[in-house]
Amino acid sequence: MEQFTNFVNKLADIVWNAGIPIGQDRFPFVVLALLGTGVFLTLRLGFVQIRRFGHGVAVTTGRYDDPDEPGDVSHFQALSTALSATVGIGNIAGVAIAIHWGGPGALFWMWVTAALGMAIKYTEVTLAQKYRVVTGPDHDAKKWEGTVSGGPMYYIERGLGPKWKPLAMFFALMLGLTAFLTGNGIQANTMADTMEASFGLNPVITGAVSAMLVAVVILGGITRIGKVSGILAPMMAVVYVAGAMLIILMNLGQVIPTFGLIFREAFNPTAGVAGTGVGAILITMMWGVKRGLFSNESGQGSAPIAHAAAKTDEPVSEGVVALLEPFIDTIMICSMTGLVVIMTGAHSEKLPTQLTLTGGDLSYVAQQDNGRYRPVPPLPEIIVEDGHPVNTQAPEVPSLAWHDAPVETLYTDPAMQTPFTGVIRTGAGVAVTETGQELRSLYGLAPETGAPMTMNAFRKGLAPLGDWGHYIVVISVMLFALSTAISWSYYGDRCFNYLAGRQAILPYRLVYVVMHFVGAVLPLTVAWTLGDVFLGIVILPNLLALWMLSGDVARESDSYFERKPWLKNVEKQKQAKERERQVSGS
Repeated sequence: MEQFTNFVNKLADIVWNAGIPIGQDRFPFVVLALLGTGVFLTLRLGFVQIRRFGHGVAVTTGRYDDPDEPGDVSHFQALSTALSATVGIGNIAGVAIAIHWGGPGALFWMWVTAALGMAIKYTEVTLAQKYRVVTGPDHDAKKWEGTVSGGPMYYIERGLGPKWKPLAMFFALMLGLTAFLTGNGIQANTMADTMEASFGLNPVITGAVSAMLVAVVILGGITRIGKVSGILAPMMAVVYVAGAMLIILMNLGQVIPTFGLIFREAFNPTAGVAGTGVGAILITMMWGVKRGLFSNESGQGSAPIAHAAAKTDEPVSEGVVALLEPFIDTIMICSMTGLVVIMTGAHSEKLPTQLTLTGGDLSYVAQQDNGRYRPVPPLPEIIVEDGHPVNTQAPEVPSLAWHDAPVETLYTDPAMQTPFTGVIRTGAGVAVTETGQELRSLYGLAPETGAPMTMNAFRKGLAPLGDWGHYIVVISVMLFALSTAISWSYYGDRCFNYLAGRQAILPYRLVYVVMHFVGAVLPLTVAWTLGDVFLGIVILPNLLALWMLSGDVARESDSYFERKPWLKNVEKQKQAKERERQVSGS
């Protein structure tokens, strides 16, 4: 596992850290591509995310729905399916991870990603609708595999031309694999991590139960996925947002100072708790953009697949619905998480922790001259006296770290009364005391990250009302993770449907269920890092297509808002209601 972890970390370094040198840091190409595309599309489409926001809300309500138009689900169900995938672990764990490594200022860069992402989401969904493929009768109940296929692979091939099909196939393959990890494995992993932290439940049990639940839904096809998502998405949002809002209202006096801290740290970061953000705007920005992208999926090309299934013959009508996603997901829900985490001090708090010496969350770091910590290879043996490493002969004295944050003092007992003195044999994953006793775990004050950090924040925030706040996060994690995994199964099977045809859909879904279980038992760091690798790769072909097809979207937009076709649907709905009244009256 250690070799695999090192390999994944190297891939992540290549994908996310390759970029333009600026001082001691680099501006990652992936971040530059995402932000640059967002700025370009915002200007190209005349700030569509602001001007057409209200129309998107109106379309989502169903006011302009026409059930006779082609597609598998309504506008609301398409948005619910996409939100079920986007409003998920990224809102609970992703925000905490961004703040852990990038400091409070990372939340600001998540907002920037969301604002620009609204224009990106509008563009990719409009294109997905324009170039989608409708394969059969709209009302065929036996169409288990769905009647519509759409997404970046289709608008790359059909929009840019057949010569671009290899790029479309590459995208479909990479997103299909991303679905196994980002949309599936990470969700199962966070569920298992949360249940283990809350109730001591073995990840194997959590993974097995959640995998069965996912299987029941996704093997029922897109119609069942849409129906379940339409129930889960609103329910989970209400539960989580209500808890967060209650904490914010109980701490109204801290709201303005917290926003001030976020803005200050965005441009002059002091540090994330892991010590990586000291004075490094680019590091804070990178973590904010990475977790913002993971949260709202703008530019990733996944959500357009769900939106392509919406019942409409007007591509722009679904594009305006889609631009609501980053706003709901990141600007609203992620902000609530960030405010709760920062207000309660959970982002900088270190808790008594069992440090498993073979655990996936264990690492070794060394402090640099600029005050930052960076990961370093461990020495074969680390000598510790009174809880502190003393390998003074080494150029850099490695400190044992948990979630990449150094643990100041190591203890041998859970009560943390006896400092450890002895040798840590890193290769064997064992600590040997002066008396020769071998220990597989040590103890110390360490930060939480991911969902456990958010759980601690809710627990502290609602402590005046009792010791139950963390259960809101537990419930939300279960609902968010399940709904995300369910929705992502559809994204993945559309990719393999494109690559290998309808016969590939059922095998893909069966493997997807197995991968859900596997994700539950992987170490948290490995799962997130591997997801980041695929995430960074898959967005590049999609962003290229968005640049090249932006003219198509501009023309579609101009035509749609000049013609106002939604007014015809309003009239059709009135006529249908009148006929219903006449029938019921007779």
